[in-house]
Amino acid sequence: MSLERACALSELEQDTAKRVEVGGKPIAVVLDAEGVVHAIGDTCTHGDISLSDGFVEGETLECWAHGSAFSLRTGKPLNLPAYEPVPVYVVEISGDDVLIDPDATVAV
Repeated sequence: MSLERACALSELEQDTAKRVEVGGKPIAVVLDAEGVVHAIGDTCTHGDISLSDGFVEGETLECWAHGSAFSLRTGKPLNLPAYEPVPVYVVEISGDDVLIDPDATVAV
């Protein structure tokens, strides 16, 4: 596993997505209401739109352009028009650092 620093935990706002790039991959990092940090692919599979510009609600991140919501835990779209999942990345917290492995996705 090759963890890379994505951002500081203190940079994250609850229920808001932050776009980062790790290993050349755009990733949306979300601190949910329960204090869990999630990392999913930042590009909507329906329209090539940045998901980090969307809306966090519970355990979902909704694309602002067409309304597809993606599970922060599985990456699966929960409604149309998207039907392909986005990747979900392995996240570890070390002190104030959010570490992400851009080559390791979570199996669901």
